[in-house]
Amino acid sequence: MNTNFKKIGLLFLALATFASCDDSNSEDEKIIPPSASEFAAVRDEALAGKTQHFTATAGAGAITLTSAKGVKITINGNCLTKAGNAVTGAINIDFVELFDKGNMLVTNKPTMGLMADGKKNLLISGGEFFIKATQGGVDLATSCSINLVVPTNLTGGLDNAMTLWFGNIDEDDNLVWREAKDGADGTGGKGGVQGEGNNYYVTFGNFGWTNVDKFYSDPRPKTTILVDAPEGYDNNNCAIYLSYDGEGQNALAKLDTYTAAGLFSEHYGQIPVGLACHIIFATEDNGQWRYAIKGVTIAANQTYSFTLAETTVGSEAQLVAAINAIQ
Repeated sequence: MNTNFKKIGLLFLALATFASCDDSNSEDEKIIPPSASEFAAVRDEALAGKTQHFTATAGAGAITLTSAKGVKITINGNCLTKAGNAVTGAINIDFVELFDKGNMLVTNKPTMGLMADGKKNLLISGGEFFIKATQGGVDLATSCSINLVVPTNLTGGLDNAMTLWFGNIDEDDNLVWREAKDGADGTGGKGGVQGEGNNYYVTFGNFGWTNVDKFYSDPRPKTTILVDAPEGYDNNNCAIYLSYDGEGQNALAKLDTYTAAGLFSEHYGQIPVGLACHIIFATEDNGQWRYAIKGVTIAANQTYSFTLAETTVGSEAQLVAAINAIQ
């Protein structure tokens, strides 16, 4: 009988030891990368939080609104249509304004513009804007111009090189910017942007994404770089961005291609050699953001890498503040 008690005692001791080891291992539990839908959800949440909602009346002349940051929006309410028919009565207007790279990052709205040869290059932004009008949940169209008055103190000051750009969301959910042609405002202006005094006067004819921009210019030789994300992370559940030092809050590049070897790339060869910049890894983690920021000086054909040990988990506000702190 004593022998049985001893065996039972040893068994309980072994189980307790195993449980103790198992608990200690749980403290160092392996991080599980998010799904593509979880990463998309945290971005959608960020965009929803930056969407301003207005109500107005269609068919009663000009609709004038002022955004949270002081942008003045004017829409001709007599020109609105739904499925080709004139609209009257109550409507809803959604508006988004992005002026800093932190908010551009969390909403996945970088400033990358198409060049004439089809390649992409960094844009210096005077503000990214989204406008949508609906009635009863149905999108409206307009047959007249939409006008914005954008205070230049929101954009780092007046720059007469700025022109108008339109944005389209591609099949990979990336925003692609295309420059408007001269005269897009119907008056022969610089694609719909006129800088005067303390404002940009922006004119365009369709709802959707609009940007006041110019191409980044650097005379140094250009290169392509590669970035390796931590194991388990790819172009479906994380993203890699570049912040160019010295460009303030008005620009954010993105490595928007993914190679067969599992590396992020800007394969257009537009990054200046010798550029001081910060590479940013961003993903989702249990409804928050997991991110890392690495300061580098670009070398030709270099591969950079991130490890999970370099990452931090924080709120959207913390990530935006960290990105905007990069100078």
